[in-house]
Amino acid sequence: MLLLRAVFFTLLMPGTVLILVPWLLLRGQPSSDVWHLDVRSVFGLLTMAAGAGVLLYCIRDFAVSGRGTLAPVDPPRKLVRVGLYRHVRNPMYLGVLLVLVGEAVFFESRVLSFYATIVALAFHLFVVLYEEPKLRALFGEKYDAYRSAVPRWIPRLRPARRFGGGP
Repeated sequence: MLLLRAVFFTLLMPGTVLILVPWLLLRGQPSSDVWHLDVRSVFGLLTMAAGAGVLLYCIRDFAVSGRGTLAPVDPPRKLVRVGLYRHVRNPMYLGVLLVLVGEAVFFESRVLSFYATIVALAFHLFVVLYEEPKLRALFGEKYDAYRSAVPRWIPRLRPARRFGGGP
């Protein structure tokens, strides 16, 4: 059942942000030859692939370690502090932003660049105003210790090993 919920919310949420909205924004825009591979388009594709990999890895950690999904209505039941979450507190959002930046580069689209900027701002406001207070209320000292050991947006090169506040 958890697998089905994870797949559903992955298709719904990142699918909307990364596929549906960019497609709607690009509809009617003059298009260049997207099948012509040059350095720019290869960079865009690699950036999209890296972001998608980060996103999928984090969704897996939410399901396996946290026993939940990426949706705020079905969040992890345990604080996720494994994998990429040992380097940065919000790797899933960073993965989404990598995909969006890759799309903007690949399609040479100012509209997608602007959209990526708006999404980044929305993520930051959501994290600061809703997600962090909610995690603090749910996990208390464990979250405080995690928060003091792992940065919000800029990944640590070395993973955090100890968070204090218990397992």
